[in-house]
Amino acid sequence: MRLKIVFYLFILVWIILISKVYYLSIKSNSYFDSLAKQNIIKKEWIIPIRGEILDRNLKPLAINKIGFKIKIKPHLSYKKRVFELNETVDFILKLLPNLNKDKIYRKYIRKDSPYNHEYIEVVDFIPYEEAIPYFTKLNLQKNILIEPTFKRFYPYGKIASHVIGYVSRTNKKEAKDVVAKMVGIIGKSGIEKFYNKYLQGELGYRLIKVTAFNKEIEILEEKSPKENQDLVLTIDIRLQKYLEELFKDKSGVAIVMGLDGEILAAGSFPEYDLNMFVSGISKKEWQELTSSFDHPFTNKLVNGLYPPGSIIKMGVALSFLQSKKINQYTPFFCSGAIELGKRKFRCWKRDGHRKIDMKIAIRESCDVYFYEGSLIVGIDEIAKTLKRVGFGKKSGVDLPNEFIGIVPNKEWKEKKYGRKWFIGETVVASIGQGYSLVTPIQVARHTALLASSKLPTPYFAKKFIDSNFKPKYEDVLTLIQKRGLPLIQKAMYEVCNHPKGTATKYINTSIKIAGKTGTAQVIGIPQDEKKRMKEEELKYYSKSHAWLTTYGPYKDPKYIVTVLVEHGGHGGSTAGPIVSKIYDKLTELGYIND
Repeated sequence: MRLKIVFYLFILVWIILISKVYYLSIKSNSYFDSLAKQNIIKKEWIIPIRGEILDRNLKPLAINKIGFKIKIKPHLSYKKRVFELNETVDFILKLLPNLNKDKIYRKYIRKDSPYNHEYIEVVDFIPYEEAIPYFTKLNLQKNILIEPTFKRFYPYGKIASHVIGYVSRTNKKEAKDVVAKMVGIIGKSGIEKFYNKYLQGELGYRLIKVTAFNKEIEILEEKSPKENQDLVLTIDIRLQKYLEELFKDKSGVAIVMGLDGEILAAGSFPEYDLNMFVSGISKKEWQELTSSFDHPFTNKLVNGLYPPGSIIKMGVALSFLQSKKINQYTPFFCSGAIELGKRKFRCWKRDGHRKIDMKIAIRESCDVYFYEGSLIVGIDEIAKTLKRVGFGKKSGVDLPNEFIGIVPNKEWKEKKYGRKWFIGETVVASIGQGYSLVTPIQVARHTALLASSKLPTPYFAKKFIDSNFKPKYEDVLTLIQKRGLPLIQKAMYEVCNHPKGTATKYINTSIKIAGKTGTAQVIGIPQDEKKRMKEEELKYYSKSHAWLTTYGPYKDPKYIVTVLVEHGGHGGSTAGPIVSKIYDKLTELGYIND
């Protein structure tokens, strides 16, 4: 019996051993074979070169400066080899003394580990002209690897900074984009961000057979990257530079746009040098940008929210016509103010405009006309039309993070503040004050609608340089509003040309234009102040914003010119000369035939 037990145990052990040998030699062969392949085949990514950004005349706005990056062999920070590391770093600094020694050490030690067999990048960029004299010496060093690379460069510095945008180092959240992670930079603002996917291209790769010591034996497969996808913008850098000259020592916005939405120039002022951000901005520079009351870092084209003031009056007039309660000839009487309860709502003209109709009210910017009309029509009808004609919604312009602004009504206030709407709020909303907020790009778009009866989508680039690109329009006006549009256009013409027009004496251009001024208050006027202070008597940051939005030539409209000067005071006197010079420049550059 005992012999049988021993025999069976002997047989069982042999079965187990044979089964194990079978599993290791046959069953697990494919598993270990795949592991072996992983150990000998390496995938090496090929970084695409970012596409350049050009103006409409193919002048470069964002380019790639060619240079080199320096890498050091891994495993030199260990005790036995630290001498080699010191010697290597000293050799680099002897040739390129402007490099930071501590920074090189920190970069190297942070990435050096027993598990890393790749060369470690310690210098991300050295300009071509600076590195090329020493290229051979660096390349012959066994512990140094020098490779070509590129760095984004903006030839015009701060010109059109908010439109072009900038690239900077990819953060952890952005690294979800594989290309951005591998390249190490990504578009952070403006066109660079909006069209980042297109500009950055696609990765290429090489499948390489290597030895256990990471030595390349053979290239098994190779795919070229999709790169150099240039993007041509609609802007003219000559006109863009001229806007910057006109806004020297001023804050605000200027937009020059075709009726189809094609933007020839657009500036948010003050601007900032884009090149500061490419390699990383200093704390001091960042604090200067973010702490300035003039907000140079804000893209005011799409993120600046301003009370529209009187430039919204044409849109309000369209709501009057749509209501059928007021027509273009309905008369009102302006004595200089109206009273609601215990509060007085004043017109900008202290003695009033006397008897007025719609055309006179727009031409002379009478507030009382719109006060009286708004009390008849109501805020909900006004808000409905203003949203229809381009306010309170995104314009669709190809810039990131566009704001929608505020077109207030009863429902909006209830949701926002949980309070009911007051009749006095209707009155101030009718002249673009109170809760009302717009972006400059909305104003330019709205002006294009008034000039052509169509609401365009503004754009800076034809997406992916698509030859089949077609401008987009919305037909938003009702039949009643279309019938009333010629009178509004005539009133806008008189704003800039009639002796009583609010902009006439400040317009000095040979081009006949139509437009509307706006003086948008940034502070309230106390009820006990009998006489309104003059704008020039106010402190700078208490002065009103100066608006002037126009189109021209009047008889054959081609371009919109919208100007906002922050704390500029009166729209006509401050913005009028700027607008005139822009039209003269358009003529000089051949966009308008005088």
